[in-house]
Amino acid sequence: MKVKKLCALLLTASMAVGMLSGCGGKGDGGNGSTGGDGASAGESSSGEGAGTEGGVVELTFYNADATEDSWNDPVAEVLTEKTGVKLKTEYPVSSDDQKIALMIAEQNYPDMIYAKGDAGSLIDAGALIDMTDLIEQYGPNIKKMYGDEFDKLKYSVEDPSIYQLSSYAMGGTTYKSSGNAQIQWAVLKENDYNIPKTTEEFEKMIKDYMAAHPTTEDGMDTIGITLSASDWHWMITLGNPAGYIAEGAPDNGQWLVDENYNAIYKFRSEKVREYFKWLNRLYNEGVLDSEFATQTHEDYIAKISSGRVLALFDTDWDYADGEKILKADGKLDKTYAGLPLTMDADTKAGCLFSQGLTTGQGVGITTACKDPVAAIKYLDFLCSDEGQVLVNWGIEGTNYFIDDEGHRYRTEEEVNEKNTNKDYGKTTGVGYHSYPFPNYGTGVLDATGSTFTTDSKESIIAEYDEEQKAACEAWGVELLVDIFPQASEFEVPKYSAIWAYTKPVEFDEIGNKLDEIAWSALISCVIGSEADFDASYDKMIADLESSGMGEAEEMLTEIIKERVSLVE
Repeated sequence: MKVKKLCALLLTASMAVGMLSGCGGKGDGGNGSTGGDGASAGESSSGEGAGTEGGVVELTFYNADATEDSWNDPVAEVLTEKTGVKLKTEYPVSSDDQKIALMIAEQNYPDMIYAKGDAGSLIDAGALIDMTDLIEQYGPNIKKMYGDEFDKLKYSVEDPSIYQLSSYAMGGTTYKSSGNAQIQWAVLKENDYNIPKTTEEFEKMIKDYMAAHPTTEDGMDTIGITLSASDWHWMITLGNPAGYIAEGAPDNGQWLVDENYNAIYKFRSEKVREYFKWLNRLYNEGVLDSEFATQTHEDYIAKISSGRVLALFDTDWDYADGEKILKADGKLDKTYAGLPLTMDADTKAGCLFSQGLTTGQGVGITTACKDPVAAIKYLDFLCSDEGQVLVNWGIEGTNYFIDDEGHRYRTEEEVNEKNTNKDYGKTTGVGYHSYPFPNYGTGVLDATGSTFTTDSKESIIAEYDEEQKAACEAWGVELLVDIFPQASEFEVPKYSAIWAYTKPVEFDEIGNKLDEIAWSALISCVIGSEADFDASYDKMIADLESSGMGEAEEMLTEIIKERVSLVE
């Protein structure tokens, strides 16, 4: 497999060089394989890390999931004051940005990087340093945060290096969830808060409401269900829900994993096929938005914010901007209830299913880092109690206060500002610098007995709006997620979320091709006639098989079993 990796890497690099030359790119204008002052990877240019003598070092940071960070908000200023580090963030300029490939081709890297799903390419290129020794010397808070799951950060049995710190929560409890599907509170209220647990019940509820309310109060046509599938959001609204609703599976991206750790590309599942046949029928009956495949994500959010969309298959962070507008307009009944929806009564919704620490995607330090000690100390501060409180809660006396029992709390005005102002994080810095860096999960307590995150069971209940409170009363529960199958009903697997795994370049090449085929083919299956569905789906499966689906399944199975061996 090493030969294959090398070939794939050389191909990626050569393609990137070709793109660069075609775009008139310049030579080495940034960091090379050593820092600008000649410090090699693993050494600090100052010997003790930047900022220890009152100086500030600016570290470049590429964030594959960011848009912009000018580092001038109040939280950023305190981070620099505490660590001596200022981050200069670079980010993708488009959804098809080839920045990582160009970095590898040029051997020109930032100091730190969050490469999301492209970390494997960087590791194959030797671009990330092994942080193990740095953590041992400068990372007590990193070791404390990860505790018993620290070994999960290791890359593999063959290569136990720690190249990244996970970008996902360590520990915690799920006190809120947007579920497998979402439906307007207005629809639930009209149905006496009966919870649709199967797609059959869900469909009937939507159709009945559409018949009774064909238009909104503003005269717009009511939309039963809409999706965002014209760009990468297809994975979130079209692809992911299929596994959740049809199979009751946890979030493993495009993959299902059986009891023997065999990976299965989920669109070959017969139950997933039935899910898409159901969507095809809803489309032809006018329940599923006719524009779901062509509208932009901005169009999607605009429809949600208008209050005309009765139901979604999405996740809250993806449609939150639409809900904020509805809340600001006082249309709380047009916001959404998360549902533990599955195709049939025999399938258990895995919304609260815990897969433990998610590894494979995280922040790493590159071989070009001008001051690795400063970088690891910055990461260690973020893992400290003080750092976690700062990035999650903000500034004491401004964003939060301390009550008589020594616990943190936010004012009602602050909570309302966060929930209704889409620029809250950017202007205050609260929550803006926590992801994709290491973080504690919801409900984890510090030494004062306060939660590291602003979300706790008590705060979530206290922040419920009138629609959510009415539902809890009708259902006889404290939390909205009490209607879901609980985490204790599921066994935590020995492997973590598959979508986040760092995978070989050759696997990603096949996986990306499979996803491209599935994206367009699934849309064609849904928008085609009911009579043509089976033939269209069969063709998709044939195309997937001829494009390496079986090979990818074998490769991923091997990876999963190797990860399992790390913790056995």
